[in-house]
Amino acid sequence: MAKILVIDDEDQLRDLLQKLLTRDGHEISIAHDGKEGIANFHQFNPDLVITDIIMPNIDGIEVITELHQSNSNLPIIVISGGRRSMAAGFNLDSVEMLGVRGILQKPFTYQQLQEVVKLALS
Repeated sequence: MAKILVIDDEDQLRDLLQKLLTRDGHEISIAHDGKEGIANFHQFNPDLVITDIIMPNIDGIEVITELHQSNSNLPIIVISGGRRSMAAGFNLDSVEMLGVRGILQKPFTYQQLQEVVKLALS
C-alpha cells in the first residue's frame, strides 16, 4: 500500500487517521503541525499527504506550497474544519488551485476517508 504523512494539530483526529489508515495497510507517519510535517516529509518520502489547514507554526496552505515545490506531483488531501476554517477566512477554492487532490470536510466517515485516499492515489 502507500506511505501516507498525516499532519494535524488535533491529537484525537490525527490518532484516528493513523489507526484507520494503518488498518487499510498503509504505512503512516504523523506530524503535530506544519513545521514538523515539512521535516517529516523530507525524511519519510510519502506517496500521499493528508494535512489540516488551520494549524500553529506553519498552516496547511504554506505546507502545500512548500511540499509542491519539492514534488509538484505529490497528491495532497486537505482536512477542512468547517466553522473553524471559515472563521479563519479559509476558502476551499484556494486549495483546489494549489493542486490538492481531495478535501475531507469534518465530520467525515471512514468510507469517505477511504474513497478520497483511493482517488488521490490513483
